[in-house]
Amino acid sequence: MMTNDQDPLNLDAQLCFALYGASLAMTKLYRPALDRLGLTYPQYLVMLVLWESDDVTVGELGRRLGLDSGTLTPLLKRMEAAGLVSRRRDRDDERQVRVVLTDVGHGLKNRARHIPEQMFCAMGMSPVELAQLRARLKTLQARLAEAAAGAGDGAAD
Repeated sequence: MMTNDQDPLNLDAQLCFALYGASLAMTKLYRPALDRLGLTYPQYLVMLVLWESDDVTVGELGRRLGLDSGTLTPLLKRMEAAGLVSRRRDRDDERQVRVVLTDVGHGLKNRARHIPEQMFCAMGMSPVELAQLRARLKTLQARLAEAAAGAGDGAAD
């Protein structure tokens, strides 16, 4: 007879569930700090990309964040309505939409500077532990993306 620890279909044995729970907990941890800025977590991620390099295409934002345009476009519309970004057609390629920070969006960066340190402190891990975890998660993400791409080619049929 199999124990719960041995059952591959036990919920607590699932890596996907551990990652899901960690993601929910992380988002919950960010919520109070982001509420003070008037941002949702996905909006914060968009702002991080734009604070790194302003004036990017919607396609580039989607690639960096792993979001499709159907998810990203409504998010950007809300951010534009809030005065954080503006969207405009690319001068050289009308098919491309560029996203640019407004003055309000630029100003929000200073108010957000404390958030990463606040989150690191709340996690109770050393900078080395966090760097190792991030590196392992990035490796896992890349492997999962590769496996998912391979699963779509009919090889498992």
